Amino acid sequence: MSHLPEGTSELIARALAEDIGDGDVTARATVPDGLSAQAHVVLKAPGVIFGLDVVEEVFRQVGVTDMDRTVVEGHWHDQVPRDLLLINGPARAILAGERVALNFLGHLSGIATLTARYVDAVGGTGTRILDTR
Repeated sequence: MSHLPEGTSELIARALAEDIGDGDVTARATVPDGLSAQAHVVLKAPGVIFGLDVVEEVFRQVGVTDMDRTVVEGHWHDQVPRDLLLINGPARAILAGERVALNFLGHLSGIATLTARYVDAVGGTGTRILDTR
């Protein structure tokens, strides 16, 4: 079970409401009701992965509960392409959550990756990175 900071679930709900509103019209028109699917969240460039708890909460909020992490977040990953998360569930639900999930993952992993680069850049100087704001 993830331990998200207070307010995160509400932020995700607002992001989903903004993105899909009353539902994904395209998925309803093109994807048969009841169709199951598997999705792979794939790392395409080296970096630090962060935000998988948020991604999982996005998918939980759209009705997907079968997710399997394939990496430990918070570490630098050089091997690309690489699966980060395997998702199984209703195809329409996966499609409904994918944009919001990937936006959060890209943003949070980008911050983590840039911070890791800053930490490496000041390594050995006696300087410490204390905050990323």
